[in-house]
Amino acid sequence: MPNEQQYPQEPTTPATPVRLDHTAVYARDRRRSAEFLAAVLGLEVGAPFGPFLPVDLGNGVTLDYYEKRDEPIQSQHYAFLVPEERFDSAIARLEAVGTVYYADPRHTEPGRTNGLFGGRGAYFVDPDGHNMEIMTRPYIRP
Repeated sequence: MPNEQQYPQEPTTPATPVRLDHTAVYARDRRRSAEFLAAVLGLEVGAPFGPFLPVDLGNGVTLDYYEKRDEPIQSQHYAFLVPEERFDSAIARLEAVGTVYYADPRHTEPGRTNGLFGGRGAYFVDPDGHNMEIMTRPYIRP
C-alpha cells in the first residue's frame, strides 16, 4: 500500500495571507491567446519574460501565457471578477470579435448572461478552448 501522507485535521490561517502571484496558461500561440484575453478584459499584454507572455490582471496576479505547440492543450477554467461598470464593455468586446458568450458553464444558453449572487456573469471560450468566466460578484461560499 502506498505511503499515505497525513494532513492536519484543522487548517490554520497564516498570519500573513497567502495569495496567488501568477499562473501559467498553456496556449498554442501565446501572443494570440494573451491578446484575446487582454482585449476582452480591457487590459494590456506585457513584455515577454523568458518563455512567458504576461497579462497583468492589476491585482497582483499575472497570467503567464506559455506556448505548447507539440501537445494538446488541456482545457482549464479561469474566472475573472470585473467591476460592474466594465461588464457591459467586456460583453461588447466579445461580440465585436465574434465570440459567443453563455450564461452557464456548460454553454447551453448562448448570448445570455446570468445573475448569480446578485451580480452578472458570462462564460466564453478562448482560442485554446479554456472556459473563461467574467463575473461582477464573487461566489458566495458556505
